[in-house]
Amino acid sequence: MEPSGANLPSMNLRHIEVFHAVYRAGSISAAARALYVSQPSVSKVLKHAEGRLGFPLFRLVKGRLTPTDEAHALFRDVDEIYSRIESLKETTRNLLKGGSAHIGLAVLPSLGLGVAPRAVAQFRQKHPGVTFTLQTLHDEDILRALYERKADMAVAYDAPRHPRLAHVRIGTGELVLLYRRDYLPDAPPRLGIESFSGHELISLEGSGPVGALYASEVIRGGPARPQGIVVQTYYVAAALVRHGAGVAIVDEFTARENLDADLDFRPLLQPANFGVYCIYLEDRPLSKMSRAFVNTLKADIQDQQQTHNPGL
Repeated sequence: MEPSGANLPSMNLRHIEVFHAVYRAGSISAAARALYVSQPSVSKVLKHAEGRLGFPLFRLVKGRLTPTDEAHALFRDVDEIYSRIESLKETTRNLLKGGSAHIGLAVLPSLGLGVAPRAVAQFRQKHPGVTFTLQTLHDEDILRALYERKADMAVAYDAPRHPRLAHVRIGTGELVLLYRRDYLPDAPPRLGIESFSGHELISLEGSGPVGALYASEVIRGGPARPQGIVVQTYYVAAALVRHGAGVAIVDEFTARENLDADLDFRPLLQPANFGVYCIYLEDRPLSKMSRAFVNTLKADIQDQQQTHNPGL
């Protein structure tokens, strides 16, 4: 007969907290300091956990507390549970503050170079009590971050068609040619790839909707060129351009953040435009504070386009 669930060995939340602290700290005393409790209290909880589990979690080896094989096997799951507990505590704290005092933001790397940091800094000047977590993720990871509630909102270059997701358009962008100024000192307002026929074209691959736009609107309509360098992220393409490896077609936000005495950019002769969207879960609408932050993002995008567009 299989044992009933009530008789299976288990750890409660206090066991998990203490085991996690001892495993990470390496000693009872260090764990007690981290948890702000006494050493006897940690020892008692740890002994009780081992009694519940039916096997030891630590042994003394040459005077040092060493995790057993069973402890190593348990720790990965315990670490994940502990992280979720900490997340729950943070959510609870934010709810006590009013539910809108914290904003979890996920953005594409190209928007993490300037747009998002500027908007966060500007917003906190007006609302210093609002806290942020800001993470840069690729397209396929952004949606997962929303589903798993690791972010409250995401900013990306695509409006996903999914019943669980809602979105609002906060701006537009276009693909541009990024190049070294000494390649073409007197560039016209718009350029075609053929303007740099003597230079390597750094190609984009697997870069989400903008990468698809690049492939369909730019490469398909232009002359075939060998692919000497292929990258997956725009800022890597920009770094290669800076070091003289060639020219690149990137989104305007990446280009603008790399604009300096060495690099310049121009929109393409045949405009290739895309949208910028704020995405969130349909069943988890944006709070009043989050909506205010979206307006700050929108304003920054518009301001940068109006004041920092070379050649226009």
